[in-house]
Amino acid sequence: MSVSPPTLIGLLSDTHGLLRPSALRALQGAELIIHAGDVGDAAILDALRKLAPVVAVRGNVDTEEWAQALPITEVADAGPAQIFVLHDVKQLDLNPRIAGFSMVVSGHSHQPGQTERDGVIYINPGSAGPRRFQLPITVARLDMKRRLWKADFIDVSAA
Repeated sequence: MSVSPPTLIGLLSDTHGLLRPSALRALQGAELIIHAGDVGDAAILDALRKLAPVVAVRGNVDTEEWAQALPITEVADAGPAQIFVLHDVKQLDLNPRIAGFSMVVSGHSHQPGQTERDGVIYINPGSAGPRRFQLPITVARLDMKRRLWKADFIDVSAA
């Protein structure tokens, strides 16, 4: 029996131990969830796994014993796209296009955004955890059925 690739992917990062109910609502319906690090609490990954399979990486605040099981980088198979996941894009030590990746998902900066360079899409879902400075509190949804992949950023600042 083959498993269909996910058509809707939920993206989040930098929860720092806070998983807002609004973030969980925004991720409903996702068939895969990618957490790009700074999880802050293993219970967050458990809660996300109740919604969908989770691919998660370790961020710089994930220093407790439970977090040592998280990889520094991971690959998410999204059917037509191989997604490279890491916490801080500045630590990217490969050429994603040459390595066969269509996307790179990262966090760390707390600034949501999507750019394209050299045929590779770079997405930062922003921070879903405690507010930092005046930056927005967001998660993202990625519809893989669209041929021009574009993340939809969702404000989850409400409880």
